[in-house]
Amino acid sequence: MTPAAHFLPQPPKGFLRRWVFSTDHKVIGLQYLFTSLLFLLLGGSLAMLIRWQLGFPGHKLSFMGVLAPAGMPQGQMLPDYYHMLFTMHATIMVFFAVIPLLMGGIGNFVLPLMIGAEDMAFPRLNMMSYWVYLLAGIVMVWSFFVPGGAAKSGWFAYAPLSVVDTTGQTWWIISLVILGASSIMGSINFITTVLNLRAPGMTMFRLPLTVWAVFITSILLLLALPSLTVAVACLLMDRVAGTSFFMPAGLIIGGNAMDRSGGQPLLWQHLFWFFGHPEVYIVIMPTMGIISDLISTFSRRPLFGYKMMVYSLCAIATLSFFVWGHHMFVSGMNPTAGTGFMLTTMVIALPSAIKTFNWLGTMWRGSIRFNAPMWCGVGFVATFIIGGLTGIFLASTPVDIYVHNTYFVVGHFHFMMVGGALFGIFGALYFWFPKMFGRMMHDRLGSLHVILSFIFFTGVMYPMLTLGLVGEPRRLFDVSVYPALAALQPVRTFMSINAFLLFTAQILFVWNFFWSMFRGAKAPRNPWESNTLEWTTTSPPPFYNYETIPTVYHGPYEYSVPHNRTDWLPQNQKS
Repeated sequence: MTPAAHFLPQPPKGFLRRWVFSTDHKVIGLQYLFTSLLFLLLGGSLAMLIRWQLGFPGHKLSFMGVLAPAGMPQGQMLPDYYHMLFTMHATIMVFFAVIPLLMGGIGNFVLPLMIGAEDMAFPRLNMMSYWVYLLAGIVMVWSFFVPGGAAKSGWFAYAPLSVVDTTGQTWWIISLVILGASSIMGSINFITTVLNLRAPGMTMFRLPLTVWAVFITSILLLLALPSLTVAVACLLMDRVAGTSFFMPAGLIIGGNAMDRSGGQPLLWQHLFWFFGHPEVYIVIMPTMGIISDLISTFSRRPLFGYKMMVYSLCAIATLSFFVWGHHMFVSGMNPTAGTGFMLTTMVIALPSAIKTFNWLGTMWRGSIRFNAPMWCGVGFVATFIIGGLTGIFLASTPVDIYVHNTYFVVGHFHFMMVGGALFGIFGALYFWFPKMFGRMMHDRLGSLHVILSFIFFTGVMYPMLTLGLVGEPRRLFDVSVYPALAALQPVRTFMSINAFLLFTAQILFVWNFFWSMFRGAKAPRNPWESNTLEWTTTSPPPFYNYETIPTVYHGPYEYSVPHNRTDWLPQNQKS
């Protein structure tokens, strides 16, 4: 069957319509990409300030006053400022950097190409989702400059502290409400596109794992976001309208009793974590799909257990809504309920383990090519295993009670959320950079960047597990209040030095990215010899993606095990 000819739409004329207010999914993907990379830089910079305080307490920074509230001594970090830093660091990294980069940036660019579609199902809604996201980001950044500074109650905004926090908390709430609208627009678009715009012959079980991951993540967003939206709406009314959803009766704040009818602070935790734990998988699932495609491509092997990989994604998404209570084991939860959450949290480790063994099975006896994207795949699997194993410890109620609110939790969280997302993002950018810009990034420089990032990242995060096991609390501005922990200051200094080196290593990526964009070698149509559909069109693709709509005869993993590096035969071509 020959591909069906179709009408070739023409790109809009004029700079604004083509590159600023574009409805082309590729341009919108690049808009998301560059905007979220800026937020990634901002969130990383805030992390460096946190590590400076923890690694070198008492040392002043001459530029500390740049984002400091009015009246703060120049160069001196005060506790409120430190609380603002870790609150905004986490908020920006989770909500404005990682998820928009994976879903809005990479997902927007590659998903229509990978299923043989000309564009997203709703191009104008796609454009609107980006501009609403940008508006939410501007509101969040603006909160730094309001009286009292940005929010200081943590990225989880626990009540009643978040009810009485400074004005910046109100801007934080408004920003997340706006961002939620953008996420829902994008999710509806992704789901509709996958269900309705696949090329002829592209059945659901011929979809690449990247498409499956983005599709299931979009469903997660649609189901989880309403809980967060309701929670922040109620929090906003508590702050500005005098309601009592989360403020207990008779609470003393600043020497004055709060005249409220009596709310439930734990209600906020239930609403937030019902969204917050699926949020973990909203971050990690797109990278699971990306890494699956990278490992298959650079191992020159079919993806081991394709259908089980799909089913495990579905199982993780479903179970993620039944584990939120493990964040609340020390909140006075009924022991029976705690046991239930403990069991469901342990069960969710099973589909994650399936994915890990399938990645290892794909690499086993493969003709592995250690290009920069493959190094990212190996780094992802390593950090994912460490994060997953430490998560099993935290799933056990007795162990969690011991290490709750310690740096063990911070280490686990960062191995999963930061390590997993970071290596997934870098892997995707190295892999699809030729498709985005028609040029190749420098592979040796990219490999060096990934290896250094893994070494320094481990140097920052792994000691957190040790600190947590000896009882060091997280979110602590000054460890000197615990004399028994003072002897561990060299460990904190070591972590901070590694953090600064990790941040510095990203200069290699930035240089490689922008230099290659203009001076890199011209990319061939399929530089990685990949078997997914996006590599069948030109690099970069034309406005309409494909001159003729492709007809799919086999899935991306339906080929014989190669005898050499280029012999990837679809099943219908086997001799």
